[in-house]
Amino acid sequence: MNDRETINIVWLKRDLRLHDNEAIANAIIAKKRFLIVFVFENMLMDDPHYSERHWNFIKESLVDINAELDALNTKVLTVQSDIIGVFNQIQNFYKIDKVFSHIETGILVTYDRDRDFKRYCRNNNICWIENINNGVQRGLQNRETWFEDWNEYMSQPLKVFQPQKDQILCLQEIEDIEHISQKISLQTPQQTLFQKGGRVMGRKYADSFFKYRHKNYMFHISQPAPSRKSCSRLSPYLAWGNFSVREIFQQGQEIKTQSNRRHIGAFLSRLRWQAHFIQKFEMEHTMEEASINKGYHKLKKSISKNYQKAWKTGQTGFPLVDASMRCLKETGYLNFRMRALTVSFFTHILWQPWQDATTHLSQMFLDFEPGIHFPQLQMQAGETGINNLRIYNPIKNGFDHDQDAIFIKKWVPELANLDTHFAQEPFTMTPLEQEFNNFYLGKNYPHPVVDIKKSRKKASDILWGIRKSSLVKKEGNRILDKHTISDRNRMLANE
Repeated sequence: MNDRETINIVWLKRDLRLHDNEAIANAIIAKKRFLIVFVFENMLMDDPHYSERHWNFIKESLVDINAELDALNTKVLTVQSDIIGVFNQIQNFYKIDKVFSHIETGILVTYDRDRDFKRYCRNNNICWIENINNGVQRGLQNRETWFEDWNEYMSQPLKVFQPQKDQILCLQEIEDIEHISQKISLQTPQQTLFQKGGRVMGRKYADSFFKYRHKNYMFHISQPAPSRKSCSRLSPYLAWGNFSVREIFQQGQEIKTQSNRRHIGAFLSRLRWQAHFIQKFEMEHTMEEASINKGYHKLKKSISKNYQKAWKTGQTGFPLVDASMRCLKETGYLNFRMRALTVSFFTHILWQPWQDATTHLSQMFLDFEPGIHFPQLQMQAGETGINNLRIYNPIKNGFDHDQDAIFIKKWVPELANLDTHFAQEPFTMTPLEQEFNNFYLGKNYPHPVVDIKKSRKKASDILWGIRKSSLVKKEGNRILDKHTISDRNRMLANE
C-alpha cells in the first residue's frame, strides 16, 4: 500500500456550506487533492438531544451542497459510522496527510469524540488543523476583549470557494469508498411544516428579510404569530452552518441605513449575543448537566411525569403555553419570548428541573444549538445567580402579545370558536357559559394543571431565598469575573 496517493480531508460538522468555510479554504490553499466528508455519527444519531427533523435538515443541506459540486464532478462522501471507522476505510485507498475542520462547541459526547480522534491522528501521523467557528474561541480564561475580537473576526473578508481544477476527488473515487462503507440515503419527506435545509432555501429567507421583512422586526419580535414572518428565520441555517455568521453579519451591515437602523441594528446585536452565549458554553461545558452556579445544585424539585407530559403535548390548560408547545412540535420554531415562556412555565409554574426539559426541547427545536440551548435553559430557569429572575405569566403574555388569540386559536383549535377572552382564559367560563358555547372544561380542553398564583409565589419565594445565599453570591461573582465584558465592548456590542 506504499503507492497510495496522499490526500487531505475536509470534515464537515456544523458547517454545511462551501462558501466562507475556513476548513475548505485551508484545504484549497494546501494545494493537494482533498475529499469532503460528512459522517452521520452513530453516537449522535443515538443521542436523545437529536431527532429526525435534525437529520432531515442536514440531508437537505448535503443535497444542496452536492448540487453545487456536481458541476465539478464531485460530491460529499456521506456515510453512517463513527468517525474513526470512516477514516480507516478511507485509508484503505489513500494516505491521509491533513484533516481540516472547525472547533465544535457541542455536547459532551462530541468533546470526547474529538479527544479520541486527536489521539487517532497522532497515532497515524495525521495533522488535524482546526479553525475557530463563527468567532467562538477555545481556551479563553476571561472575556475582557471578547466582543472586540469577535467584531474583528466578523470584519474579515469572506472565504471564496474556488478550488483548483480536479482538486476535489471525483465521483468515481468517492463511490469506490462508499462501496465499502455504510451508505445513508439523503431522501427526506417532502410535505412537512419544517424549514427546508440548504443554502439555496436559506438565501431566500435572508434576502427577503433584508429586503422587506425586517421592517416590522422590532414591532413583532415578541408576538408569536407575526414574528414568524418578521423575524429573520435564519436560526437553523446558522445553527447547521448553511451560512457563516460572518456572511449574514456583513450582509446586514451593508444594508443598514439610518431609516432601518433600529431593526437591522437589533438583529445584528442578537447575532453578537448569540455568539456570546456559545462562547459561555465553550468555557463552562458543565452547563450541559448542572447549573453554572453551584449554589443552585442544592435546589431539589419533585418530578411529576403527569405535569411533564401535559407540557410536552400542549395539554396544560394554559392556552398560550399549549399553543407554543404544539406549534413547536409541528414546525420546529418559536420566537424567543415563547421559548422563554415555555421554559419558565416548566421550571417555575410546574416546578420541574430544567434538566428534564433539555432533550425534549432540543429534539423539537429545528435550530438546536448546544451553545445557545443550555445557557438559555439555565437563564430562564433562574439558576445563574446573575440574571434577573423572570417568572412569565402565560395569561398576561397572551393578552399582551396575542391580543386577538390568533396564535392560540390556530394551534389550539379546540378554542377556535370561543370569544377572544375565553380563548385566553377558558378556565374563567362559568358552567352556563360553557353550556352556551357547547364547550366543556375537562372534556373539550383540560382544566389548568396547577393553580398559577400559588405556583408563581412558591417559585419566587424559593428562588429569591436561594439567591441570597453566600454560595450563590460567591458563584455569581466568579461567573461575572469569567464572563464579564468591558464597558467599551458593551458599547461595541450595542452599536
